[in-house]
Amino acid sequence: MAWLAAGEGYEIALVEGKVAARSATGRTAGRQLKTLPKALRDHPEVDRLRRLAEWLDRHEAACIAQVDTWMVSSLPVPTALLARVWPDEAWQSALRDTAVVGDDPDEVGFLRDATAAGELKVVNLDGETVRLSPRTVTLPHPVLLPDLDDVRDFAAELGIVQRVEQIHRPTWEKPEGLAATATEVRDYAGGVFASRFGLAARATGLGYRVSGGYATCKVRDTGRSTEAAVWIGEPYYEDETSTGALSWHDENGRAVRLTEVGPVAWSEGMRMAAALYAGRKIEEGGDAR
Repeated sequence: MAWLAAGEGYEIALVEGKVAARSATGRTAGRQLKTLPKALRDHPEVDRLRRLAEWLDRHEAACIAQVDTWMVSSLPVPTALLARVWPDEAWQSALRDTAVVGDDPDEVGFLRDATAAGELKVVNLDGETVRLSPRTVTLPHPVLLPDLDDVRDFAAELGIVQRVEQIHRPTWEKPEGLAATATEVRDYAGGVFASRFGLAARATGLGYRVSGGYATCKVRDTGRSTEAAVWIGEPYYEDETSTGALSWHDENGRAVRLTEVGPVAWSEGMRMAAALYAGRKIEEGGDAR
């Protein structure tokens, strides 16, 4: 970002997301200062840059959240849309190196570029850079990727770091032999917390929605919307509380049988339940399971 005149003898700019200043005159002209001079702290241009930095942070977080939604919901994303947002650094950072699938569901590649002409450049699992021009692509949830361990090993060889947790996202596969009428999973029930407020705060801090007595997350899986829910206690309950059962519900709020829960909804629901349970109180010498 260009340096802007601010006050007498100073210039300011955003450097790594923070307002920085440098001298504009004298022997130290052009040298960045370690701290913002007191004379500039209330300067209108400094305030404007601070507000811009806050907006950029919110924009970056919104881009990451949107890409995560595309991935979790396996939604088809128009290639033209990726090409349009790619020049934006925040979008590019969120999208770069995500695993994408085009017309061939068995061809997975890591996104490296999107041109104005609507062409995608990806590195396939043979290590070759190829060009794709599908109408839409999906950013598959890792539980849907065949040979996930091989994909992870290849990504490690390339030194790939994803802003959106995708290929290294913890996954859970639905076990076989589930009871035909079962609607709850209690693997992560019984995690004790000092208060319901603390458990709810953990849920929201992890990015989950708290509604009534539940922490929830919505997933679009196998063509339908499903909401996973973990019981966290009655609202405004101030005493010690525990995590309850995990269940899934359809768009009408009806419980979904475990045998009918899709692979992504299952994995994301279990991921939420495990993340909540991990914050439980563990008594010294007690069960650290």
